[in-house]
Amino acid sequence: MDFLNSMVGSINDFLWTYIIIVVLVGCGLWFTISTGFIQLRALPEMVRLLAGELGRRPSGRKAISSFQAFCVSTASRVGVGNIAGVAIAIVTGGPGAVFWMWVIAFIGTATGFVESTLAQIYKIPRGHGLFHGGPAYYIQNALGQPAVAKLFAVLISVTFGLIYVSVQANTIAISMEKAFGVDTYLMGGVLAVLAGVVIFGGIHRVASFSALLVPIMAGIYLFIALIIILMHIDQVPAMFVLILHDAFSPQAAVGGGIGTAILTGIRRGLFSNEAGEGSIPNAAATANVTHPVKQGLVQAFGVYVDTWIVCSASAFIVLLTGQYTIGGDTTGIALAQDSLASVFGPWASSLLAVLIFLFAFSSVVGNYYYGEINIHFLGGNTGRTLFLYRLGVVVMVFFGCIAALGLVWNLADLFMAMICLTNLYAIARLAPLARIALTDYFVQKAAGKNPVFDPSIMPDQHGIVGWGEEQFKPQRH
Repeated sequence: MDFLNSMVGSINDFLWTYIIIVVLVGCGLWFTISTGFIQLRALPEMVRLLAGELGRRPSGRKAISSFQAFCVSTASRVGVGNIAGVAIAIVTGGPGAVFWMWVIAFIGTATGFVESTLAQIYKIPRGHGLFHGGPAYYIQNALGQPAVAKLFAVLISVTFGLIYVSVQANTIAISMEKAFGVDTYLMGGVLAVLAGVVIFGGIHRVASFSALLVPIMAGIYLFIALIIILMHIDQVPAMFVLILHDAFSPQAAVGGGIGTAILTGIRRGLFSNEAGEGSIPNAAATANVTHPVKQGLVQAFGVYVDTWIVCSASAFIVLLTGQYTIGGDTTGIALAQDSLASVFGPWASSLLAVLIFLFAFSSVVGNYYYGEINIHFLGGNTGRTLFLYRLGVVVMVFFGCIAALGLVWNLADLFMAMICLTNLYAIARLAPLARIALTDYFVQKAAGKNPVFDPSIMPDQHGIVGWGEEQFKPQRH
């Protein structure tokens, strides 16, 4: 295991230092400029769309609303990366890593808009108001490259359904062992059973579960963070100065240099908000909306929610309590638990263990769904194949609970790099189509209309099969 961990870590260092950071930031900047800074100019529209979808029920017996699709993606985003990942980033890269998490989120919002809009354009109808789609579908149907599409489908099925699931489970097991002394093997068994109950229920159960759980758990966690901020309000200005100083200082406080701060911030930021990975489009494609840009904007806003709000809350908790400066080997979720305990007492560690259970378990569920969508794409939509995949997910939940922390995070970074490169290649080529849809959306808005997508505005309608009159009727308002 030590040899495997060391080898994977070396590969990660090369990929992230010389390839991923250049491609990820380069694409994000291009999308930002070519869309006219969509993450700024369309921010009010993002909020309006998301607020307007609360409580809206789409047509179709099992149809997924825009808000439910947002919650499925947020369930995947808002997980251990927001708490354990942020703590790891601060210990590894110093407080300055937080600044670079913010930067990659700002850039990534434009990337998230492009990939989710493309997923909506090329989504596939499944009946009863249901749709599915994602990078594998727009790579095959828009780029006409089925081999690359299948490669992505395999990568994301393994990355999210197996590797990322083990990361979430690992954090749950560590937090429960620290707070309650629960044996990791016992926790693995319990968590595997619970995961099986939900994921064997299909996407409708996943969406309903996520829509209920995500707002509640995020609200509780943010409320706790707000209390800590108010209790340390006099230290807040100094905290921001520290973050900015260490973001550009060659003597970054903990991590040992500006390069480490940047790379760590980008790695952990991307793991958390997933912009550019090609995961969120799988959830975006399920939404029943009248125009692809609607869901593109809603999902883009999710990047802000994940990093600028939830990740920032974790960073403020760790930095304001100062536990990261004590030293030792404490990192990840254990550091976050110590940070809360230093303010509220030992019971807070137990409370965070419960919250991280909810955060991480919702991510297990959301991550599984991305795998299911791509199993369908690969032609594995027979009951037997899907059953075996679901069984594999349950097994990886158990494995994650008993595996070493370093190995599961290194494996996550490796697979994250591979799916990023595949998806960014595709959306860099297809971005002009998203911009056509964006222009059409705001032209209709300016004319006082509720935008409705007409595939004929696209230069090539090949592969656009999820749009018709029945798509639009129930959504007019």
